[in-house]
Amino acid sequence: KINIPTRFTTLVFSIKFVIEYLLMLSQLHIRNYALIKQLELQPDAGLSIITGETGAGKSILLGALGLIMGNRADSKTLFDENEKCVIEAIFDIEKLDLKAFFEQQDLDYDSKCLIRREISPQGKSRAFINDTPVTLETLKELGLSLMDIHSQHDTLSLANNQYQLRICDAFAENAHNLQSYKLAYTKLKNAQKELLAFQENALQFQKELDYNTFQLNELQEAKLEDIPQQELEEEQKILENADEVKRKLQLAAAYLSDSDQAAIGLMAEASTSLNGIVNLSETYKNLKERIMSSLIELKDICGEIEHLESKIEADPNRLEHINEKLNALYKLQKKHGLQSTIDLIALKDSLAEKVSAVQNLDEHIAKLQKQIGTLTDEAQALAHKLSSTRKQAASILEVEIQALIRELGMPEGTFAISLKPKALSSDGTDEVMFAFSANKGMSPKALKEVASGGEFSRVMLALKYSMAKKTALPTIIFDEIDTGISGEVALKVGKIMQEMAEKMQVITITHLHQIAGKGSSHFYVYKDNSAAKTISTIKKLNQDERIVAIAQMIGGENPSESAIQSAIELLSIHI
Repeated sequence: KINIPTRFTTLVFSIKFVIEYLLMLSQLHIRNYALIKQLELQPDAGLSIITGETGAGKSILLGALGLIMGNRADSKTLFDENEKCVIEAIFDIEKLDLKAFFEQQDLDYDSKCLIRREISPQGKSRAFINDTPVTLETLKELGLSLMDIHSQHDTLSLANNQYQLRICDAFAENAHNLQSYKLAYTKLKNAQKELLAFQENALQFQKELDYNTFQLNELQEAKLEDIPQQELEEEQKILENADEVKRKLQLAAAYLSDSDQAAIGLMAEASTSLNGIVNLSETYKNLKERIMSSLIELKDICGEIEHLESKIEADPNRLEHINEKLNALYKLQKKHGLQSTIDLIALKDSLAEKVSAVQNLDEHIAKLQKQIGTLTDEAQALAHKLSSTRKQAASILEVEIQALIRELGMPEGTFAISLKPKALSSDGTDEVMFAFSANKGMSPKALKEVASGGEFSRVMLALKYSMAKKTALPTIIFDEIDTGISGEVALKVGKIMQEMAEKMQVITITHLHQIAGKGSSHFYVYKDNSAAKTISTIKKLNQDERIVAIAQMIGGENPSESAIQSAIELLSIHI
């Protein structure tokens, strides 16, 4: 057992202070993943430290968080291949502007956002946001606003010029300017596409002009609007059966009024037969009224039948005229593969547009070109505004980064940002390059050409630190980006992380005691071999355990009294 002087623990842990944090990742639950059977992690606001022996499972935590961020899943990562894996994370998003995202994705919004990934033994993966199933693309989009997992591998993205440009825009707080420019640029590209499409179509229309004009003239001469097809077809049927129609109408009229047993006469007698009793009951009176009402209706029907019958006459000339019109119409419909006059009229209108387009080709092209000129001017003006803000931000950022990297163990380091003009593109008219040199007398060159992995990491840390002062970053997780540093540089790296944690949640996986001592909380990952199968687990260290853990990072498994004293002093620096 390692003895820790009480007077030191009282000194180190009796002082308390409050900082207004934005707590993002409030809880992580992992079940049946890799070496983890069951694990709960509740990182604090501020700077949370995670340490442990190599291979104990720290990278497994990152893998689980990667699944929460939308990474692809693999059933081979299951602890027990017969059970499903469940990873859940709760984020406090109250102070983030994410309501619009939830509305666009048709998701329920809550200030406590629950993300869940499930992997079945068969390898099927499902993702949920607030218990609603979502695609990995949706999860990735949300994840970018919630977490930034930063490892040595991820630092390579810093070599990408597009990434560098995004850093400049973020430092310049260009979100609004960039949105305005992209809207103008999109309008310009759409107008250019419209002109190109019109020119291509007009060229084709011109080739087909004679044919389209002939087709149009034929349809126009048919005077389609004056041909009521349905009415003509009905009249055609009546004229073709005129004698039969006339005879049937005459017979119907006779049954109603012209015979001894005609319906109208019988109904009139029925009405008369009730005259003597209508005063006896309201019911009888109502019956008589209904008969009279029906009688009126029958007389009206009979009158209409007689009128229609009088108009029916066989008219061979009229029938021939209708047949000619309909046959011409049917011929046009068959020719164009259409079913109705309405379809033919639509075809006529379309042909008229094509013919007109060719006839007014130069005028329309000039109109589109003028519109494109106006949109180009607007996009250029907004791009110029973007460039101006980027140059101002770059001049400030390069001074800050150079000062920081010199503090981080590169005393002769130089850092420069150059912006060169380029043609209008989706992100403006600037081509950015981060240049770096770690050695005295050497001119800065493109970061990707001269920086080592450790130098990359320190430049990225400096950038993240500067960005944290300008904009609300998501929870950031540093995965051993302190590799290759020690001593005073390690203390400065820890100090920078500590300062970042005053404005955001920072989680750091580290092997360095100088950085571990800066945390507001400390978690220890270890392997448990007590069961038949090794499992990884994690615990939050209390006051004494934390002193021991840091002392062991300094002096080995059995730290000396001086290592313990150093750990206590390191923690007192944190306070």
